[in-house]
Amino acid sequence: MPTVSIAMIAHNEERNLARALSSAAWADEVIFVDCASTDGTALAARDFKVKYFARPNSRAVYVNKQFSVDQCSSDWIFILDADEELTPALRAEIKRFVAAPGGAAAAEMPRKNFYFGRWLRHGGKYPDTQLRLFARGRAKFLPLPVHERLQVDGPVARLKEPLLHYPYATPADMEKKRAFYCEILTRSYALKGRSRALIIFRPFTRFLSSYIFKLGFLDGAEGLKTALMDFRTVLASALLYLRTPPEA
Repeated sequence: MPTVSIAMIAHNEERNLARALSSAAWADEVIFVDCASTDGTALAARDFKVKYFARPNSRAVYVNKQFSVDQCSSDWIFILDADEELTPALRAEIKRFVAAPGGAAAAEMPRKNFYFGRWLRHGGKYPDTQLRLFARGRAKFLPLPVHERLQVDGPVARLKEPLLHYPYATPADMEKKRAFYCEILTRSYALKGRSRALIIFRPFTRFLSSYIFKLGFLDGAEGLKTALMDFRTVLASALLYLRTPPEA
């Protein structure tokens, strides 16, 4: 039977670790990279059977994710974030897939997002396809400073069972991640040379896209709250971009 490694990086994810690492316990090895956490993340991780590493918290997320991948020794590697969970059904499907990949070098899967107490089905939050499973040596993270992405050498299959995602545990966690994504978006605008005259319209087009065109309104009050939260994040990043000197 082919072996599977799970690779995870984390920064201040103490609240989420038990759920994520418990769901990963079936793997042949778990590579855990703590990225300069200041809470109890490091101690929480050591409660589980992991191969533990410590690294600086690079804003270029691909650096530490690729480091975690490079430490894996199994036939297949699964990238799991600290705020995610592998269900028993997905675990079983992964085992079936790696036993008979049918020529595929990697596999993607849907991801379910839990916002404001509800699993969202619309607004771009589902199926939220994620490429997370690949044969060792057949994929690597591209050196992109924004939005890390795997480049796969070979065909990509698709699994049916969803990965679970719990992005916001508390209001404080929500604010922390909102600030992080605001910074990431601002850097993305600068790298792509987005028009400063048009950038202010981006929050409004984002809201219309997710809430109206992608049917976010069908998720009720939670869908509206999510669309408004994304609107505020994109608006903050647009305003920050406009305040940043063009030469910066």
